[in-house]
Amino acid sequence: MFTKTVVLPVDIDEAFALITEPERLRRWQTVSARVDLRVGGDYRWTITPGHVAAGTFREIEPGKHVVFGWGWEGHPDLTPDASTVSITVEPVADGTRVTLTHEGLTDEQAAMHAEGWNHYLGRLEKAAVAGDAGPDEWSAAPERLDELSAADATLAALQTVLRQLTSEDRAKQTPCADFTCHDLAEHLFGSMIAFGSMAGVKVVNPETGSLENRVATMAAQVIEGWRARGLDGTVPAPGGGEMPASFAAGIMPVEFLLHAWDMAQGSGTPLVVSDEVVAYVHKLAEQLVPGARGSSFSDEVTPAAGADPMERLAAFTGRRPVAG
Repeated sequence: MFTKTVVLPVDIDEAFALITEPERLRRWQTVSARVDLRVGGDYRWTITPGHVAAGTFREIEPGKHVVFGWGWEGHPDLTPDASTVSITVEPVADGTRVTLTHEGLTDEQAAMHAEGWNHYLGRLEKAAVAGDAGPDEWSAAPERLDELSAADATLAALQTVLRQLTSEDRAKQTPCADFTCHDLAEHLFGSMIAFGSMAGVKVVNPETGSLENRVATMAAQVIEGWRARGLDGTVPAPGGGEMPASFAAGIMPVEFLLHAWDMAQGSGTPLVVSDEVVAYVHKLAEQLVPGARGSSFSDEVTPAAGADPMERLAAFTGRRPVAG
């Protein structure tokens, strides 16, 4: 069993929101989160790229405690709902005391989860103070990159940029001549509906909320659908016919990362992404871009001397940095 208590400098309602609401969870614990907050409802949290925790809610008392099953998709030794997490929130003089207990684990599992909970509860404390714990270094370089874990990793980078966009940033020009920062977010809505359709998933646009929340919610639907479908076989191509499923899924991380860079350039916001992820996406782009030049991509440009891996990837796709 693992137990830990932290005190957050926020009221009890905000503390409960931080541990249950997807938009708050993405600020300290998850890349993406789906939550059906009712007894018997399920949740699905991508904690780091390629690692998905899932289970069902067993007890819920708003503003007091929540109990849910915990396990990992694709891990036979600890499947979804195989263990139990209880979180209690209580008002104290300095804010809210949050106590997390994780039961039903072997000694080895308890040791591994202790490392994880210590990491994420530390990020929860930071998010309670700053509003956002910032990029999670555990998500920066996934231990095994494939088309779907790369989609998770690049989505994390994209969401970090989107969260920092201000109302003034939305009208700013990006390296894509036809798109402002806001236009690119709207473009992503359409892209994700198309990505979902290829995997047989109907993606629902929330229509309300921040740009980050809408993109994150739609992307979570898409990636969950692709994980359920898998990468074997073929899928419908946007212009008709079929394409390999792995090739189609590989378009997602290219789109997420390039548009994250576009919006970061337009808004002057830093883009935080590891060289390992950029290198993997560059390989995917080498398969995708040449056949789409003149439509989705411009001719390759020469990167500036000393360009970093992300700038070289952007140049390969025909993009130039926004002049400072």
